[in-house]
Amino acid sequence: MKVLGVNGSVKHNGNTAVMLGWVMEELVAEGVETEVFDLAGKPIAGCIDCGRCFKNKDRRCGVTTDAMNDLIDRVVAADGLVIAAPTYFANVPANVKAVIERLGYVNIANGGMLKRKVGAAAIVARRGGAIDAFNAVNHLFLHAQMIVPGSSYWNMGYGWHGQEVKDDAEAERTMRTLGQNIAWLLGKIHA
Repeated sequence: MKVLGVNGSVKHNGNTAVMLGWVMEELVAEGVETEVFDLAGKPIAGCIDCGRCFKNKDRRCGVTTDAMNDLIDRVVAADGLVIAAPTYFANVPANVKAVIERLGYVNIANGGMLKRKVGAAAIVARRGGAIDAFNAVNHLFLHAQMIVPGSSYWNMGYGWHGQEVKDDAEAERTMRTLGQNIAWLLGKIHA
């Protein structure tokens, strides 16, 4: 079993990476293979509605000038997907929204290729907007017929600069419980 974690921050080692790291540590402890895909340094633009994914039906986005198809290949190969994102202006940042749009359309164009994979969000915010960001990621998962496990609280933490989220003990407990729940669910699905 393998889970792909997407760090949706423009920073490699900030709060979002910490949140994702807690989830991934628990997955590894439960014997699940993990991989992290950082969006930092990989500009991904939003969907341009070219329709090539529907025409080609090859599990690829028609736009080939960025890292999106590399990401799609990794998502398809994984059993689970965790999208970790910071909160920008009360929602996910543009790069994460682009991933949601393009992955969502490629999924639809290819007969629901994400169906029954496990999907979870991990959201960090300075103060507000985390629920909207959490919902944005979960809308992708639910529309794609993925299975979304819960945790002991909504999957969010609070921090602003650097790795301030490390001071949010409830966020750490929530992320670690989420990782355990993902591992349990994958075990049941693949039993």
